[in-house]
Amino acid sequence: MSLIKTINNKTPNFGKDCYIAENATIIGDLICGDECSFWFNSVVRGDVNQIRFGNKVNVQDGAIVHCTYKKSSTVIGNNVSIGHNAIVHGCTIKDNVLIGMGAIVMDDCIIDEHVIVAAGAILTQGTITESGFIYAGIPAKKIKAVSQNLIEGEIARIADNYVKYASWYKD
Repeated sequence: MSLIKTINNKTPNFGKDCYIAENATIIGDLICGDECSFWFNSVVRGDVNQIRFGNKVNVQDGAIVHCTYKKSSTVIGNNVSIGHNAIVHGCTIKDNVLIGMGAIVMDDCIIDEHVIVAAGAILTQGTITESGFIYAGIPAKKIKAVSQNLIEGEIARIADNYVKYASWYKD
């Protein structure tokens, strides 16, 4: 059974039609929109600051979403995929973004719309991305524009697919 825990009088609040895997951990000050999904071994920990999700956010297997005490909340827009084993910490991620597997997004980063953060990339503290680009490397740098094919074929497709996958697991 998933761990959904109240801490400091803050209880996670879920929108309509969300999926929570049996071993996901969701704690504290989280408010999320509709059709979000929290996959196996994912952790969303709003114990030291607030976390806000839009609609159709998926936190894939092993991913961690956290924030920084008295400093940096985490705000995530709509249609955002957080890949397997990624870490998202104290940052802002706008709409239609793909955070690749194993990527790390540090405090005070701002990920603009239609951005792909490549698998394994590390966005160091305070990085501000430009809309419509792919960021890769350590530290992550802008490497090329996101084509319409990638917006539709990766960013939108993955967010939509996770809504579909979640429907397979619901009773």
